[in-house]
Order: sequence, then C-alpha cells, then structure tokens
Amino acid sequence: MDGQIYGVAFLLLLCIATALPENPLPRTTLSSSTTGASSTSAGIGINSNSVLVALLDSHYTELAELVEKALLLQTLEDAVGRQNITILAPRNEAIDRLVDPEFKRFLLEPRNLPSLQSLLLYHIIPSRLHSRTISRQTSHLTLTGEHLELPAGSISDPDVILRPDGVIHGINQLLIPRSVQQDYNRRRSLADISAVLPTGAPDVDPRTHRLKKPAPPVPLGAPPVLPIYDAMAPGPNLAPAPAPGPGSGKHHFDGHSQVKDFIQTLLLYGGYNELADILVNLTSLATEMGRLVSEGYVLTVLAPNDEAMAKLTTDQLSEPGAPEQIMYYHMIPEYQTEESMYNAVRRFGKIKYDTLRLPHKVVAREADGSVKFGSGEGSAYLFDPDIYTDGRISVQGIDSVLFPPEENAPAEEVTPAADRKPSTVTRHTKLRRGKLLETACKLLGDFGRSRFVSCQ
Repeated sequence: MDGQIYGVAFLLLLCIATALPENPLPRTTLSSSTTGASSTSAGIGINSNSVLVALLDSHYTELAELVEKALLLQTLEDAVGRQNITILAPRNEAIDRLVDPEFKRFLLEPRNLPSLQSLLLYHIIPSRLHSRTISRQTSHLTLTGEHLELPAGSISDPDVILRPDGVIHGINQLLIPRSVQQDYNRRRSLADISAVLPTGAPDVDPRTHRLKKPAPPVPLGAPPVLPIYDAMAPGPNLAPAPAPGPGSGKHHFDGHSQVKDFIQTLLLYGGYNELADILVNLTSLATEMGRLVSEGYVLTVLAPNDEAMAKLTTDQLSEPGAPEQIMYYHMIPEYQTEESMYNAVRRFGKIKYDTLRLPHKVVAREADGSVKFGSGEGSAYLFDPDIYTDGRISVQGIDSVLFPPEENAPAEEVTPAADRKPSTVTRHTKLRRGKLLETACKLLGDFGRSRFVSCQ
C-alpha cells in the first residue's frame, strides 16, 4: 500500500517537472529611461543620508516638485544605487520667474510627460563631479544620453550639498535640451495636429453682400485703413453677430483710459452730467468708444448740456436703442476743434459732417460768430468750445439735442387709395427762355411774332 502511494507521488512530481520551461526568464531591471514604474528587481534601499533625500528636503522646492510630478523617484533611486550622481539644481527663481509661462504650461501637460522627464534627467550627470572638476570639463554626458555644455558662470552655489552617493550644485538657470526644445516648437507650430485652426466667421459687407477683404497692414501708430463703420459693433439689425475671431493687434492707443479721462472732464467741467450718465450707465458707448480709439480712430463728440438733455421726453428715450441712436448722431468720425470747424464754415458757408449714425449727416454753418449745427427749431449752437481735446477725442459743448432732419419734419397725412379723387387741375409747363431771347422778341413784336417760332 505504501509503495502505491509513493508511486503516485513520484508520477505527480514528474508531471510538474516536465511542465516547467527549460530556461527560466531572467530577472528584469529598471533602466534610466523608464517613466517611474516600480522596479521588479531587488534594488538597494535609499538611506536617510542619500543625495535624493537631501534634494527633496532642500530649498530647491520647485525642482523637487517637478521630480515628483514627473514620476522619476524610482528612476533616480536606481541610478543612485548603481553609481554616484551629480545634480545641477536650478534655483526656484530660475523656474518660477525666468521660465516662459507657455513653456512651463507645456511641461506640466500630462501628454508631455516624456519631455518633462527628459528635461529633469538632463540636469543629472551619472558621476561625482565637484566644482573644480565640472568647471574644467566642457561637455558632460547626462542621464538622457545627451551631452551637456554647461554655460560659463551658471553655477551660483557650488558643492551646496555633499553626500556619500552624490553632490548637488546650485545653478541660476534652467537647462533645456535640444530634444525638449524641438518638441515645444513642434507643439507651438501645430505641425502634428491635423485639426482645423480656429478662425473667426467671415465678415460680409451688408451693402454689397460680399466678403470683406482683409485690411492691408499699417505701420505702428498710423491711422487705420478701413472706415470707422467697419470697426463699430454690429447693431441689432445685423443679427446674428459675427463669431469672435483673432484680435486685430492694432492697439496703438489706450482708448479706454482716454474715454474715462474725457468723461471725468465732463463731470468736473459741470453741466454735462446727463450725457456722462448716458455714456456710462444707460448704454455701453463708453466701452465702444474706448475700443475704437484703441484701434486708431478719432472722434469728435457734440455734447448737449444738461438743460438740453432735460428737454428729451420719455418717449424719445424709452424705445429700444433710442439712446444709442441719439448719441451716434452726435459723434463725428473726425478730429475737429472749435477753430477748425469755425474756419471751415467761414470759408465754405455750409459743411456736412458724417456721423456714426449712417447715413445721416449733421450740417454746420456760421451764425452769430459761432458754429450752428442743424436747421430750424432743431438747431444747436457751439456753446462750450474745446471742453476736451487730446488729439484722439474732441468734445464740443452744444446747447440743444440734434435730430436728423426727417425726424423733425411733421408726418404728412396719407389718404387711402379708395378715397382719392382724380385731380382736375391742369398745369401748363412754361418754357424757360433766356434774357437775350426775350428782349429780342419784344423788339421784334411790331413785325409780328408769328414769323418767329422761337418766340412762341
């Protein structure tokens, strides 16, 4: 019985032995190019006197945080276990302040983890080099496999930390390997992205219903090429508004500060509080004026005083968009002063200025030694000249609110077509004749007018 049991056990051991492979797999080790995964080899433990512990506890906190984010602790432990290392540790200021924010954002993106690891391993040399030794050599092989050429004078704190398994030198700049710089440039140029670049919706000219051509580049500080109406915000009748696109990049002037300055001037001048309140609180025209001035455009504001604004009725201001339309009619897309406008009306008699309320124009003429805008009861005199003039914005005070001529004209009563009667009045068209011809006809009247066809 015992012999049978031993025989069965021997057969089981024989089957297990035949199932095992002839050559067992070798034990794998973690190379320096790994991404921080745990090593399967039984490595040597890191003691408290290691250079890595000193790095994590040092005042190079920015570098220590990047090492932890890059998952390089296991890789550095394996490197220290094999040989001494030299760490070139950038100061916190070199990483936090001197590095481009776009480049730092590129390194911290999860998809760019290999670039961050290559950047950090580029600061580690797999040998022990003191300050005298490292300064004599021009090229050093790093853990990335690339050769490092340390710039002269870059070591600010030599031999700042000395440990049995390595040394740390403090440097005043971040060292960027060529491979990481190429990855960053490739990402910036979007060469490896096949998506469509985001662009704004095309602008359509509402007059011709064709695509607007892009404006040619202008030198810095020069006036814009496009008219001011193309730069204005679209009105409610131009729906839907175009999608936001890239900025024009023509911000040569600080228009928002200039608009704020001229509104403060109106308040300090006195008598124009209602206009300032409409520009700032009732509408968004102050913001739009600031943007236009920043783009390089100029404006002349005909500012009605408080007495004129008090005559506006509730119906005139309650309609949607009415305050904006009133103010647009008081803005001239030119830079005019009291002297320039007075000289123009004295020379030409009557001037028509364009306004931001297309297609209406405001008429100016000379009257009583001043400039008079409009005509009839809706006219206004230039009351307070040159309230504010800074070369971009000109504010001229007037004593009445201006309206386009057709809005001042009374509406004619329209008779329905069914009630209309045919007109019985016959009009005779009289031929216009010259003075010389009429005189000749009178002199020749005695001879009979029937003989001269031209006199009939």
